[in-house]
Amino acid sequence: MHVLLVEDDAVLADGLIRTLQGHGMQVELARDGLQADLALQRNPPLVAVLDIGLPGIDGFEVVRRLRARGDATPVLLLTARDAVEDRVRGLETGADDYLVKPFATPELVARIRALGRRNAPKSTVLTLGNLVFDSGARRARVGERALDLSAREWAVLEYLLQQAGRVVSKQQIIDAIAPWGDDLTLNAVEVYVSRLRLKLDGAGLQLRTIRGFGYLLEAGTAT
Repeated sequence: MHVLLVEDDAVLADGLIRTLQGHGMQVELARDGLQADLALQRNPPLVAVLDIGLPGIDGFEVVRRLRARGDATPVLLLTARDAVEDRVRGLETGADDYLVKPFATPELVARIRALGRRNAPKSTVLTLGNLVFDSGARRARVGERALDLSAREWAVLEYLLQQAGRVVSKQQIIDAIAPWGDDLTLNAVEVYVSRLRLKLDGAGLQLRTIRGFGYLLEAGTAT
């Protein structure tokens, strides 16, 4: 269970990390609002545990940006602010739950697990030709051969499968898998598609370049 913890108090953060890890959670730490905003874009967690009073941008702004991107990652706000208006603001901004400091760690763990169950990925299996692509289990295979894919190759292939039978441009691929100015270029898309063609050998697929338009993934063997 991947949890993003956003907390600028080093002592509190260290204690929370040890507690959550002791309950079998994989914890990523961000120490300010800008780090949190970037982490949520690059490696979305199952649950984000977010302090409100942060350097850079505060927790309210982190949540606002998250929801503006259409990201439904559950957010649990941690704060010393117990005023009703702060709790209301947090929930109206898009947070899913709210816990006021000081809090009991068993309650924190229980709330994180409850949010995690809500956000647990559903296994979606896509098949085309001899390719079986299981997005929930993060496994792909051609026949009995498992595909070894980088994170970016995985994302490109998933998008192409979702759009199978349609021509998609390089920019559409970038917009789908690397929004908000991430470091993915048109040339990089070409590289990932070239690698995928090699790895999909024997899959009974064509990953065609439609000159001037983009790429088309479809079942069938190249002639």
